[in-house]
Amino acid sequence: MPGLPAGEMDRLIRIERPIADNSLDGAGSGSWEKVAEDVWCSIQDALPSRGEKLAGGINIATRPARVRMYFRDDLTSAMRFIETTDGADGRVMQIVSGPATIGRRDGLEFMVEDYSLAGNAA
Repeated sequence: MPGLPAGEMDRLIRIERPIADNSLDGAGSGSWEKVAEDVWCSIQDALPSRGEKLAGGINIATRPARVRMYFRDDLTSAMRFIETTDGADGRVMQIVSGPATIGRRDGLEFMVEDYSLAGNAA
């Protein structure tokens, strides 16, 4: 059966792309622009492993996942996804791999990660 099972597309995301700040003092202070909203997808978390690493002396915990959606030709790996299933902004996911085409342009698959500081949040 070609295509992606519609029943597995049970999460809503917003897709955003980076916008650079070209002002003289704007280095590193770009923003994000909405590309699409209310895009149905499937988010499957990767199985737990050693998902912590040390980056510049700060302990960072990553949460990898696989995101599948119906085919679109306007997405790049520079974009990000924000889960909006519950009506509010939730999980922010950085694309780390993809897009990979599923079938004959039936769908796309991405590997994503969201970041949080590891340890006590207090």
